[in-house]
Amino acid sequence: MTKNFSTPGAFRLEFKAGSGRHGLPCWLAIPTELDAGRPPLVAVHGIRRGAKMQAQQFGACAAKAGQVVIAPLFGEEQWPLYQQVVRKGRADLALLGLMNDLRLAGLWQSKRFELSGFSGGAQFAHRFAMLYPNLIKTLSVTSAGWYTFPDAEPFPYGLGIRDGRKDDWGPQMESRLREFLQIPINIAVGALDGDCDSNTRSGVEIDHQQGANRIDRAHQWKKALLKAAQERGLPLPDVRIRELPESGHDFAECVKKGGLVNFVLSNREAKKPKSSANRDAKNPSSRATLPSEIQTINM
Repeated sequence: MTKNFSTPGAFRLEFKAGSGRHGLPCWLAIPTELDAGRPPLVAVHGIRRGAKMQAQQFGACAAKAGQVVIAPLFGEEQWPLYQQVVRKGRADLALLGLMNDLRLAGLWQSKRFELSGFSGGAQFAHRFAMLYPNLIKTLSVTSAGWYTFPDAEPFPYGLGIRDGRKDDWGPQMESRLREFLQIPINIAVGALDGDCDSNTRSGVEIDHQQGANRIDRAHQWKKALLKAAQERGLPLPDVRIRELPESGHDFAECVKKGGLVNFVLSNREAKKPKSSANRDAKNPSSRATLPSEIQTINM
């Protein structure tokens, strides 16, 4: 009997339109031999909206492990400030809806997913993980222009309350910080990405808090995460950082010259892995206060 063997890393690229009027579309890299039990990789584009490239570049390496790549496409009109997660259009809820649709389609069945982002996508990724840490298995942020720091500065610069605002996103993230700091985190930035451009938020206050450029800010954010854990008496988080060689602020360059795909998808577990159930038992409020959308997705 003749057996059919698929080529390792083989996958098909598909575009999925959004469900309904406000649904989030995406590009999918679906392995020929899909392992729906393996956490998928959600790869978020930068402000150029290159979702297809995200799926293409991560697709082959992920497919070797049967992992589907989901690259959401946040349209500029509907989600102009998707980087900040909770602004116009609520990019966070759009992603949750998409993930529910893809679960029902049988593309993934795990409790959590891996989350990666480049540039503006890195901003989205770390803020989403801060808001919904129980959904994230690993977090990878590459070349973020600026970060939300685990300090008392008003959100979105820190986790403090903004004067005159009714929302309390910063304090909500603060209440889930213990769980966020248990996520293995990869931080990457191009070794040549030291120049500020028009898309780099700058000013006296943010430069003092985070550094003058993307390289400085990546290192400062790692230090801030370690400091936050120490101040709260928590185990040091599993955070690693890499300056990608021969790479500026260009996703394709970070992949081809900097080895970004291998850095993001290298297999590793947290030093002290804990089940989501154990984390919820120790911090029940983190689960009880999550929106209903999360209870649906976190089966």
